[in-house]
Amino acid sequence: MDGEGDPGVFTATALPGDPRLLPTVTNAFLGTRVFRDILHAAGVYSGAAGDTHRADVPSPLGLHVAVPGACSPAESFTLNTWTGTFSHTIQSPGYTATHQLYAHHSLVHLMAFSVTIRRLDGSTHPITVQLQSLFVPRSQDLHLIPGPDFQGAHYIYGQTLVPEVEGGPRPTVHMLWTPIPRSLTLGGEERERCWQFLTAVAGSEEEAKRSYSAGLSLLAAGSLHRSHVRAWAALRRGCSVELDGPLALRQALHGCLYYLLSAIPPRDSPGVPFHGISPGGLSNGTRGEDYWGHVFWDQGAKFPWESAATGREVCPEEIYGAQEIHVTGDVLMAFEQYYCTTQDQKLFREDGGWELVEAVAHYWCSRMVWSEEEQLYHIRGVMPPDEYHSQVDNSAYTNAVAQRSLNFAAALARDLLLPVPEEWEDRARKIKVPFDEERKYHPEYDGYSPALSPGEPVKQADVVLLGFPLMHPMSAEVRRNDLEMYEPVTDPAGPAMTWSMFAVGWLELKELQRAQSQLEKCFSNITEPFKVWAENSDGSGAVNFLTGMGGFLQVILFGFTGFRITRSGLLFDPAFPDDITKLEVSSVSYLGNKLEFTITREEIRMEVTETSQDPPASPLEAVLESGQRFPLWEGQSVSFPTAPGWIQRSPSRTP
Repeated sequence: MDGEGDPGVFTATALPGDPRLLPTVTNAFLGTRVFRDILHAAGVYSGAAGDTHRADVPSPLGLHVAVPGACSPAESFTLNTWTGTFSHTIQSPGYTATHQLYAHHSLVHLMAFSVTIRRLDGSTHPITVQLQSLFVPRSQDLHLIPGPDFQGAHYIYGQTLVPEVEGGPRPTVHMLWTPIPRSLTLGGEERERCWQFLTAVAGSEEEAKRSYSAGLSLLAAGSLHRSHVRAWAALRRGCSVELDGPLALRQALHGCLYYLLSAIPPRDSPGVPFHGISPGGLSNGTRGEDYWGHVFWDQGAKFPWESAATGREVCPEEIYGAQEIHVTGDVLMAFEQYYCTTQDQKLFREDGGWELVEAVAHYWCSRMVWSEEEQLYHIRGVMPPDEYHSQVDNSAYTNAVAQRSLNFAAALARDLLLPVPEEWEDRARKIKVPFDEERKYHPEYDGYSPALSPGEPVKQADVVLLGFPLMHPMSAEVRRNDLEMYEPVTDPAGPAMTWSMFAVGWLELKELQRAQSQLEKCFSNITEPFKVWAENSDGSGAVNFLTGMGGFLQVILFGFTGFRITRSGLLFDPAFPDDITKLEVSSVSYLGNKLEFTITREEIRMEVTETSQDPPASPLEAVLESGQRFPLWEGQSVSFPTAPGWIQRSPSRTP
């Protein structure tokens, strides 16, 4: 089924029966599912409040190439994650026809497809293939008007029908596309010919025309696809993870990287506002599916559970936005991890970062009430990450993440030489994080009882998140008890990101078999042949489920390596399941340095591959738990027997 054992190329001779499982081609601004009649543009939503969803834009890329007269020609369908390109090839007697499509990675307002007919024998008769287009320039979400042709392209434009809030903006879409004939013919004297078709979509007529013209210029120079492949390859090089292990695991890794990296804007496209990542990615999110294309967690002091274009709460069910308030601490933890890895004070001093941190700290204080009886602060009436329970008091995860927010706010204030409100430190010290002294584990919330045989069912990873990613202080014994308490009561049909968090926990404790069995559960969410994730293991829920892929990648990036981002250093403590022999991670950014790691059971090798000049990178050293120190100089590889340690600023060298 898979091309020559290349883990980054997925090939099949038939398409999956469920069209939701077709692969997506996406860049930061445009996305579509292959062979689908609609595409989506970033930030373009229609519908009010909880009904707001990605607006369906008619897609000129929705077409099938067919060969006349052939009853069942040999066909193949390939997603190449190295080039960010999907292709459909038909093998007919005497020739091949190949249909290729992609969302251009650097020209983010452009999508393109090509059809190539190639003669395989010495014949001289014309060869014709049919293009069965699904494209109709109408939409249930946009009022579209035809405009004048431009440089050979047809043109439509229009606004979404219903604003997210009454009187609010209705985004405009402008689209130019190369007209699509019903058939293409290779002349009798021609050996091979390639026809190219462009689609440009933007929020303004000028941008659509500029992008279409840029595409035509690259076509004329013969470099449109090459320029996309180059930009995509640079992105892949910039965050490369490779492992020596089972093919299925390597394919899963490349699939996750492909779909997740598709959702991230190129670094050099400041003109395009980035609207965030939704669980099904940009290609999905039509009304009624894939969370309507909502972005989980956007902007504000109390963050919404789901947002669309305005940043307001748009979750269709009110309870999640009202009660699942841990999201606010989750967002702040991302800011904290960013700060620990970059020490970027400009973001916090000048670009609004401090105001956000301060507002979140005030929000948490406002949600706490003092319990005279326990002499601790409580947070009441919440839904924890486990969505089977609501209106609970003192969710262990919610309270621990609130404590972490307050500790970060206080530490950041000190770094920025700002006064630290006493209230923050007092509440961080005195917030209740439920703990059962007798059984030595964390109950999920006040009154949670594992005694009810076999324990109250839990929808997804919750308390186990205290260990990772929260790094809440606890002994190995308590960490193990939490994993053992919650593993049997967690719903096997729960969402895809759950088992990866159990796997990270067992890797931390060096229980490799138990980690492996949790990791294997993730594979029931990966569909064939294009490695598209489904939210639930029975195939239901959101598809192209980036949330699950993110959890899976964390097993590799944080579980196998033992990487942990802390204020004082980047910790490492590798542990692999038996069938993995080597892991290579490159372009790890830390304090202005790019690092490359090669890890085997026997040896860790690391090298600083580049250092930033402005601001100057901090010189680094690796320190082992044994006390050994290894200065890390740019371009010089350092290796030592595999053992736990950390990377820190070198106290003796200055930038």
